[in-house]
Amino acid sequence: MNAVVGRDDLLFVTLDTLRYDVAAELAAAGRIPHLARHLPGGVWERRHAPGSFTYASHQAMFAGFLPTPAAPGPHPRLFAARFAGSETTAGRTWVFDTPDLVGGLAAAGYRTVCIGGVGFFNKQAALGSVLPSLFQESHWEPEFSVTAPDSFAAQVTRAEEVVAALDPARRLFLFVNVSALHQPNWHHLPGATREAGDTRASHAAALEYVDRHIGRLFAAMSSRRRCFAVVCSDHGTTYGDDGYTGHRLGHEAVWTVPYAHFFLDEAAR
Repeated sequence: MNAVVGRDDLLFVTLDTLRYDVAAELAAAGRIPHLARHLPGGVWERRHAPGSFTYASHQAMFAGFLPTPAAPGPHPRLFAARFAGSETTAGRTWVFDTPDLVGGLAAAGYRTVCIGGVGFFNKQAALGSVLPSLFQESHWEPEFSVTAPDSFAAQVTRAEEVVAALDPARRLFLFVNVSALHQPNWHHLPGATREAGDTRASHAAALEYVDRHIGRLFAAMSSRRRCFAVVCSDHGTTYGDDGYTGHRLGHEAVWTVPYAHFFLDEAAR
């Protein structure tokens, strides 16, 4: 990452609440072609989330603790705050001297921009302002929220506007929290009703919806220079698995998440 930071633009996308098993199944079935074309080998990496719900997981990820490979480690990290005794900081890790990655990238000359989705990014109360306040510029609208059926398309439009307005010489770190997977997601499944509620199938349909629009985001972020992208879930969720519903709990479906990182260049456009 020491050869990437300062040279490339950076994109960090959290597909909020996306389950690993659903993501893997859809990639294997060819149902998310725009994402799959960028996944190394066409598959998601299986990782463990640093938290079981949005706030905890993002606090950890913004400190450099991205989801951990689901295999014995230690696993060197891409980014890390300077911390004596860290066993996952290696020679290829980009080390920052601020409390969080966002501030570290700002100190390195990046324009840091957040496009929020779920309530922890809506800036409507003190708690919903904590994560956006890390960034130099943050955006949230009701059209980006969990209840908006076309939330991701609206978020991508805002991202395109952010990229177009930025000085071409300025490096960009863009973070997008995608709310479409989070409940309620029943509206993404044809024939589903509010009364029937969310299901694993509507969760999958929401990921297909995201895939239909993510190519625009990738094209925008690769329009100025090469871009290094991290795309992952912050945690999964349950739909009656072993009697559990939702997240912020210790179930395998919550702790296991899909992850990928890759470069975007002219081929992404």
